[in-house]
Amino acid sequence: MGRIVFDTATSLNGFIADEEGSLAWLFAVDGGEAPDDGLYPATATVLVEGSSTYEWLLRENDVLAHPQKWQEFHGDKPTFVFTTRELPVPEGADVRFVSGPVTDAIDAIRTAAGEGDVWVMGGGDLAGQFLDAGLLDVVAISVAPVALTGGAPLLPRRVEADRLRLVGAEAVGQFARLVYEVRKD
Repeated sequence: MGRIVFDTATSLNGFIADEEGSLAWLFAVDGGEAPDDGLYPATATVLVEGSSTYEWLLRENDVLAHPQKWQEFHGDKPTFVFTTRELPVPEGADVRFVSGPVTDAIDAIRTAAGEGDVWVMGGGDLAGQFLDAGLLDVVAISVAPVALTGGAPLLPRRVEADRLRLVGAEAVGQFARLVYEVRKD
């Protein structure tokens, strides 16, 4: 069984999206639009995202009109989207909508992942739900040299130092890459 990894980019002051829900600030950083190797979990066989992240990806890249753009990023990986609404699906995409607690969907997610890792892409609250349920194994953060005035926080909850153990820190292009192992209770 693979790991469940929350891997995301954040501003210096801990925001993963700006006040308008945009990631344009991230793509303006050298290496932000096409991340270097090591800035995403290459071993992930399943992606998990919240409805805001999913809708932003569809809108930002006009994916419904250009479904090949979905394949450029997601490939043929199953993508689980947590939502309470009906949302469109790009042609040819393997999108699976789920609702309710992450614990209700974890068996289906793990089955789809097989031996591979699960990449929780965002948002921060969804990653926090995995953390709260004791399901998150790794938190990997790429800190961009940008400060925002507000927006969506990295993890909108309190996480004490006894929950995380630093296992890696390095410079990758313009990003500070921090990797933490989540300690289980």
